[in-house]
Amino acid sequence: MKVLLIKDVYKLGRAGDIKKVADGYGRNFLLPQALAVLATEGAMKQIQRIKGQAEVRRTEQNSELKGLADQIAGVTLTFAAKAGETGKLYGSITTGDVATALQEQTRFEVKRQQMEMQPIRNLGEFKARIRLTMDLVPEFKIIVHREGESAESVTEAAHAADAQAKDDAKEEKKRARKAKEEPKAEEPASAE
Repeated sequence: MKVLLIKDVYKLGRAGDIKKVADGYGRNFLLPQALAVLATEGAMKQIQRIKGQAEVRRTEQNSELKGLADQIAGVTLTFAAKAGETGKLYGSITTGDVATALQEQTRFEVKRQQMEMQPIRNLGEFKARIRLTMDLVPEFKIIVHREGESAESVTEAAHAADAQAKDDAKEEKKRARKAKEEPKAEEPASAE
């Protein structure tokens, strides 16, 4: 089914775009929600008007939410969770948990569907994003620490682990370089 989008639809397209979608998706979601209309000849004549209106609406939303996006970009959420010896959580930190915590800090209604992240199942520092509009997607930090420990210990451990991983990578590169050089040096000697 071909549809003409009336409003911006996340992961599908912007208002004024013509998209081919599954019949069920169009019939059961896009059309009833007034996000799209069937792409008929009459609707095609409206494309420029729809694009212009959408651009104005998008600009208004972006200017309204710009301050909130800047505020969210500076947020660090901290969660205390029960975890095993290896740092694996008993359970997980979900999009709903993060949305609720973010809503408490910013006083802005956040829906879990706006969150772009996977459930967190380990201790450490993570990055998450929230989709305010199609253009405004601020990123913020999430720190998950063990119950009874401070959040700083997790960040210090994460930084130490990152430094150790970088050192290990450098050592591995040195070994690989030496391994490449050694056989080249032996080949001419064995050829003679």
